[in-house]
Amino acid sequence: MVSPLEKYYDKFEDYEKIAVRYNVKIEGPALKPEDDPEVAEILPAEEGIKRTVALAVLYGDKDECDAQVEKALDAGEEPIDLINNALMKGMDGVSALYTKGEFFLPDLMLAGDAMMSGVALCEAKLGHKADSKATVCCCAVEGDPHDIGKNLIVMFLNANGYEAVDLGRDVPNTKVVEAVKENKPVLVTATALMTTTMTAFGKIIALMQEAGLDTPFGCGGGAVRRDFVEETPQTFYGVEAYHVPKLADAIVDDGKTWEDIRKEYSDIVGEYVAAYS
Repeated sequence: MVSPLEKYYDKFEDYEKIAVRYNVKIEGPALKPEDDPEVAEILPAEEGIKRTVALAVLYGDKDECDAQVEKALDAGEEPIDLINNALMKGMDGVSALYTKGEFFLPDLMLAGDAMMSGVALCEAKLGHKADSKATVCCCAVEGDPHDIGKNLIVMFLNANGYEAVDLGRDVPNTKVVEAVKENKPVLVTATALMTTTMTAFGKIIALMQEAGLDTPFGCGGGAVRRDFVEETPQTFYGVEAYHVPKLADAIVDDGKTWEDIRKEYSDIVGEYVAAYS
């Protein structure tokens, strides 16, 4: 039996002329994530197990990532090499697409889960945690249950070789200070979504200064603005979660202070940032 539409198909064989008539551009199939020019520069170029692992992360496929990592480890691949040159490369590709607005929050979360699961397998093979660049403490402030921003910061830090100490959400101010004393981080990040909770930033800084802790303190979140943050010393306003690893690199590699970050934010993160224009 011929469907109602099939009898009209022969009238639309020359679809390009129809597209031109209505000013529709024929672009062909969608570009695969790995074929994006920027991502192609990041991923392992040669076909093989490292590229396969990186692609599993890029596509946020945790089961496939675990399977390929286990296969690679069984074949004698070095765990650290897999972390640095496969798992993290895949996450770098995800970050690039997120920065360009082509990947979104679900893509990030799925890819982050896949990468961290693969890292855990590699660390189990090593028998210890992989070396990190430095430690960063992260929290959502006291009274604030909204932790998506904090979770993204943790994910981006882990993906870039930092040990992110996740203090959780609704974290008492005193607990943040205790964590700084215990972990000696190079940076503390705190997020607040609500105007009623963002006052915690200043309270935490007051407690840190009483304790003699001068660790740079990055503040961000939906309710937060730069002018409010900069009323408190030792702080800077963090605009995007994916900026945090670059800010941490600036502290670790270049010795930047919180004052330097306030002055050089756009240069450090490598892009125009309206709040710092």
